[in-house]
Parts: sequence; C-alpha cells; structure tokens
Amino acid sequence: MAESPSAGSRSPLVDGLLLAAGTLSVFRVPAPSRVDRRRAGIAMAVTPVAALPLAVVVGGVLLLAHALDVPRLLSGAIAVGALALATRAIHLDGLADTADGLTAPYEPARRIEIMRAGDLGPAGAATLFLVLLLQAGALDVLAGVELGWLAAGVAVCVSRAATVLVCMRPVPAATPTGLGASVAGTVPVGTAVSVLMLMTAALCGALLLTPIDWWRGLLAVAIMIVAVGLLVRRCVTVLGGITGDVIGASIEVATVAVLFTITA
Repeated sequence: MAESPSAGSRSPLVDGLLLAAGTLSVFRVPAPSRVDRRRAGIAMAVTPVAALPLAVVVGGVLLLAHALDVPRLLSGAIAVGALALATRAIHLDGLADTADGLTAPYEPARRIEIMRAGDLGPAGAATLFLVLLLQAGALDVLAGVELGWLAAGVAVCVSRAATVLVCMRPVPAATPTGLGASVAGTVPVGTAVSVLMLMTAALCGALLLTPIDWWRGLLAVAIMIVAVGLLVRRCVTVLGGITGDVIGASIEVATVAVLFTITA
C-alpha cells in the first residue's frame, strides 16, 4: 500500500516500480512522486519486477514446508493462501467479479455495475474454486521437485507479465474512470514484447536448474499469452474494454496457465 508522497520528484522508472508494488501487493512502499499515463505504463511493464517480494513469499513457503516435511498438498494450499494475503486477494476478487460480469445476461453498463458491486455470484465462486484448486495442485507438484520452490517463485513473476497484455495499445478502457482507465493502452507493443521475451528467458533459465524440461517455459508463456489474450478479447467485446477487475483476473489466469503448464 502506498504511503503519502514525499517531497521532490523521482524518475519515471522508480515511480513506476513504486506504483506497481503499492497497487498490486500488500507491502508498504513510498507513494510515487507523480502518477500520469507514462508512469502508469511503466508500472504495468515492471510489474514482474515489483512482484519479486511475492515470489519470495511463495518460494519461501515451499522451501520452509519442504524443510519441515509438511505434506505436499498442504504446502501448495499454504503457498496459495500466502500469495493471496500478500496481494490483499485483490486479483482473486477481480477474477470473481470478472467472471460474474462476463456471464451476466445484461448490457455492458449493467455488467460493469455487477462487477463493481463486488457480490460473489455463482460464476465467480465456481471460477475461484477452480483457479485456487489448480494453483494449489501445481504448487503441490513443485513442492516435491528439486529447486521447485525457485521455479514457483519465478512463475509468480512471469504471470505478472499479464499486465502488459491487458494494458497494451490499443486495448481500451471499459469506463472513463478507475484503474482500468488509468492504465489501458499505456504499454507500447514493443515494450510488451520485450517484457514477455525477458520473462520467457527467466522461466526457461529457472527450469534448467530443476528436473523439469526447460522448453516448458516457452510453452507456458505461449499458453499464458493465448489465455490472457482470449480473456481481454472477450472483455472488450462484452464490456467494451478493460477494468481493474480484468487486470486482476488476467493475473490469476496467467498464474494458472504458467504453473499448470510447467507441472502438467
């Protein structure tokens, strides 16, 4: 959570990192000196870097659980719970709201109202259950793999690259206000491609240190791109664009895509 702005102005890169960390995690960081569309775009591009504390949380839980000989399935569940707490569960909330909004048989404005209301509907509940089950199962597998904790931590960072897909130009915002309006279309295509290439290299490199085939990193990022791309396309068609909830939903979808692909 961001604190009050301090005096003086920081570089756009530093402000972007602070904005990403303060917005998408529970960790307290100084507030950015300024918030504009340039800094918002940088924040979305550096989200995988800002997610390093989250990676430490997940990797640390799996490493500690292994040292304490905690049952693997329980290890995966604890890691998922720790990640949810470290993000204030805002991504899971966004996932549930997006599922409810996309399945509601109404016009776009009414769908967005349902998403903003935050009430958990049947579609949202079912989606949450499935996503949490898949994440816990995948982390359960990694808990039993040599250096699996490292792969899990890197996977958390890689999944946060979903933000560059959701906020890439020319994806529109569904509403004129809110987080979606602030970040929609702020990430240039070239930047998005660069981030995804770096994340692919990082994931493949991490997998090389484990018994898992390194090429699964390539496949995981490819599946993540397709899954998030389909979600964004559906949101643009049904809602008219993206919202903050859609960003959260995309991160959760990406997390499942990456973890499931490297462990299946």
